Amino acid sequence: MTNQLIEYLSKFATESRVEQFRTVLAQRTRHIKVVLEDIFQPHNASAVLRTCDCFGIQDVHIIENQYEYRVNPDVALGSAQWLSLFRHKPKPDNTLSVISDLKAQGYKIVATTPHTNDVSLEDFDLERGKFALMFGSERPGLSPVALANADEFLKIPMFGFTESLNISVSAAIILNRLREKLQNSDIQWQLSELEQNVLMLSWLRQSIKKSHLIEKRFFEDFNNNVL
Repeated sequence: MTNQLIEYLSKFATESRVEQFRTVLAQRTRHIKVVLEDIFQPHNASAVLRTCDCFGIQDVHIIENQYEYRVNPDVALGSAQWLSLFRHKPKPDNTLSVISDLKAQGYKIVATTPHTNDVSLEDFDLERGKFALMFGSERPGLSPVALANADEFLKIPMFGFTESLNISVSAAIILNRLREKLQNSDIQWQLSELEQNVLMLSWLRQSIKKSHLIEKRFFEDFNNNVL
């Protein structure tokens, strides 16, 4: 029924829009996830979302232990609506539960930091399985809990006096390079057909005016054997 509903809703969107959705979905991945821990500057938070969308990273986990994650629409440029955002804030400290859940799903936790047994961006091995990249707050970086429970530590080679980059710049450099390496690998990084259909349906609903009414009519016609 999902395919039929997608076909039905697609009639109410432009052909170019539907084709754009399909093109983007073909390049989306969950082989890489992004985890943001206590990012409090709206400009940086929004820039990271925009970067994730640009490089086809579908899932972003947002940990709000101390700070609320705020999006600046002028920077994000609508990118948040195309991503799957998971906000974690009901507990006093959500970092460990998020890490535990991702590990249970088969993800390796990769902490981005210039310290502690680092592997360089160029030497990072994608063949070791799917992974979640953790980025920390602007000044303190990742929390001790995140660092203590990470499986690997990733750094960007730098050659100046300053030892760290702005988080949005770091995310852009890392995701750009790893996405390029992923694209050139033999890894099956694409979304499944089911995952693509779920997102396609979500994007169509967001894009079509009064889509809930159109969808209601679809089910009425379907139940009456009109379709």
